[in-house]
Amino acid sequence: MSDDQPSSTSASHRGWLEKIGQALGSAEPKDREGVLRVLREAHERRILDADALAMCEGVLHVAELQARDIMIPRSQVSLLPRSESVWELLPTIIESGHSRFPVTGENRDDVSGILIAKDLLPYLDPQHEREFQLRELLRPALFIPESKRIDALLKLFQESRNHLAIVVDEYGGLAGIVTMEDVIEQIVGEIDDEHDLDEDNWILSSGGDGRTIVRALTPIEMINEHFGTRFSDDEFDTIGGLVANGFGYMPRRGEQLVIAPLHFEVVRADNRRIHLLAVREQAEV
Repeated sequence: MSDDQPSSTSASHRGWLEKIGQALGSAEPKDREGVLRVLREAHERRILDADALAMCEGVLHVAELQARDIMIPRSQVSLLPRSESVWELLPTIIESGHSRFPVTGENRDDVSGILIAKDLLPYLDPQHEREFQLRELLRPALFIPESKRIDALLKLFQESRNHLAIVVDEYGGLAGIVTMEDVIEQIVGEIDDEHDLDEDNWILSSGGDGRTIVRALTPIEMINEHFGTRFSDDEFDTIGGLVANGFGYMPRRGEQLVIAPLHFEVVRADNRRIHLLAVREQAEV
């Protein structure tokens, strides 16, 4: 059972929906499908452009989601242990490239607070290194249940000025995290930052672990050329479409699939599509 009361999203949109409906000469929508019908008709008549339509659809989509639907699962969360040395924290911070980190105590379920990476900068000076006290830098953690509605969470982010929430399971253990960016991306689509991949690069150089990171929108023809495979592009144009079809559902980050002769792991995905894949040649049996 959800921890929140039914969302007021429909009520908040009623005013402008009525205006659009009046402009279209149609009746006020009675349900979600009616709302979508009015919005799409407005787009067809050029009252709404494509971006506005996509955002409106995203808002309606968010109203149906809970934290468990978009959270980064526990196994993929970059955690920092409580430490007395600033230098012990840096490898994880540098490798992940994130700006905020849950800090844990005796075990992974014991979240003490949130560390913002830039707060460590003054202590990288050897003159101030001895002054470092991690507990004094921690921000209070925002804990939410897996059933937290995403539209309510966005409002909570705004009110509390938090950008990250700790998702806990029914036993109070760490289930995952949700960031404000995760929520906003459900409305406006993927938001790239300085750590995201260059849009001009479809296939990146292979790493030391034998994996190659590829964008899901990479044409299958380009995959075949790079890996020497013979995947058909009769049904799907992109490698992401081929992989999603192989799963039979929209996979989450970390899920893996073999489509011989390649092994695929989902690196980034949301509820709508796959964004990045890690690809390596399947080991010979």
